[in-house]
Amino acid sequence: MTGVTGRIAYQGEPGANSHQVCKEHYPDWEAVPCASFEDVFAAVEGGDADLAMIPIDNSIAGRVADIHHFLPDSGLHIIAEHFLRIRFCLMALPGTTIDQVRTVHSHVHALGQCRKIIREHGFVPVISGDTAGSAREVAEAGDPTMASISPPLAAEIYGLEVLAEDVEDEDHNTTRFVVLSRELVEAPAGNGPVVTSFIFNVKNLPAALYKALGGFATNGVNMTKLESYMVGGEFTATQFLAEVDGHPDDLGVRRALDELAFFTTEVKILGVYPADRFRAR
Repeated sequence: MTGVTGRIAYQGEPGANSHQVCKEHYPDWEAVPCASFEDVFAAVEGGDADLAMIPIDNSIAGRVADIHHFLPDSGLHIIAEHFLRIRFCLMALPGTTIDQVRTVHSHVHALGQCRKIIREHGFVPVISGDTAGSAREVAEAGDPTMASISPPLAAEIYGLEVLAEDVEDEDHNTTRFVVLSRELVEAPAGNGPVVTSFIFNVKNLPAALYKALGGFATNGVNMTKLESYMVGGEFTATQFLAEVDGHPDDLGVRRALDELAFFTTEVKILGVYPADRFRAR
C-alpha cells in the first residue's frame, strides 16, 4: 500500500510487537492502540481505523486465542500477511544494574518464552496484561528493583534502559500477523505466490471431513492450515479455518473448493492475498 496513508489499529499498548510490525510495514500510517482484539475489530468495522494488524499464529504458543471467533462474523477481509521475528529485551530504569532487579514484569506468554534469564538471575515473574504495558508500569513505578521483558521499541517509547537483548529462549520465535480491511482486495492470479484463507462447516455425517478435504489432495493443492473450533456451544457441528497455497481462479483450487461445497453447509472466503516472502525460507 505504498503511497497510501491512513489509520491501522492493533491490540496492545505502544511498543508492543503488533505496534512494531505496523511500523515496519506501514511506516507512514497512524498506528492506533486498542485495549482488546474486540476493540480492534470494532475500530475497523466502525470506520475509526482503515486496517487492523492482528496476530494469528506464533511458532511457539500456537494459534492466538479469540481471533478465530471474531474473524468469521466480522465482515472484514484478510488482504495481507506479515511475519515478525519476536525479540524481547530485559529493560529497567536508566542506571539500573541487572543485580538490582528482583521482579520481572510482562505478559504471561512472554514470561513463558523467557524462562532461562528468569531462572538464571532468580527473578520473581509478575504477570502484566501486555508486554509494552509492563514497560510503561516499570517506568511509572520508578523502582529500580523492577524490570520488564518487552520488545525493544518499548524501551525507546518509555525511556527505559536495555539490560539484556534477545532474552527469548528460542531464536525461531516468530508471529504471523494478518492485515484486515473492510474492503475486499484480492491478489491477482498469476502474479506470484498467493494464500487463500477460508472457513467451512462440515455436515454432521460420518467421514464428512475426510470427503470434504479429498478434493484438495486429488487436485494437488497444498493445505497449510486446518484448525477446528466449536461454534454456538454445539458439540456436533464444527467450524474449520483453512488456508491453501494458490488462488481460487487456479484450476486445482477451484475444483477443490467446488468439491468442498458438496460436503459442507457453508464455505466463506476470508481473503486471497500475496504470500509473505518469509514462507519461502
